[in-house]
Amino acid sequence: MASLTTSLSWRSSVGLPNFGANFEETANFSYGRTALVVVAQKKATKSRKIILKEDVPELGKKGQLIDVKAGYYRNYLFPMGKAQIVTPVLLKEMRIEEERIEAEKKRVMEEAQQLALIFETVGAFKVKRKGGKGKQIFGTVTAQDLVDIIKAQLQRDIDKRIVVLPEIRETGEYVAELKLHPEVTARVRVNVFAN
Repeated sequence: MASLTTSLSWRSSVGLPNFGANFEETANFSYGRTALVVVAQKKATKSRKIILKEDVPELGKKGQLIDVKAGYYRNYLFPMGKAQIVTPVLLKEMRIEEERIEAEKKRVMEEAQQLALIFETVGAFKVKRKGGKGKQIFGTVTAQDLVDIIKAQLQRDIDKRIVVLPEIRETGEYVAELKLHPEVTARVRVNVFAN
């Protein structure tokens, strides 16, 4: 029995990605068997664009737009209600919400700046304490004392936790800071007198 060997070659540029060269594959057929050479493309990564509904450790913060693997979204984030697939409507709502939040932040900051301007133009707040020897006073002037004086003079309620006051144990002029906003601080003069 004679051995039959046939050589077959082909060129293909249709249906396969071109990586800078034409594919030329050769298959040898012997004894009536056929061999087929298959060129596979890189496996497609399956990922989803999602928006987080709440903070997820090691992943992101609420409202953040991220890409995650499809299985992670399907098996963990979606059932737990932590994420949502991105849609054009959702993106539009997200943009509107971000604009609203930015406008609110800007309004709060402008309010704080106006309040700081009012506090700084008032002048000095006067505090009277019972005096001791020389410049000494009995007790100290506290943040609550300053809050009460501001409320009496300006009819403005402020929280005593935003008042940063140096330790005052003597008569004289001091400077207190009011942290109205993380970016806005008002400096207020405090004059302490002894009775």
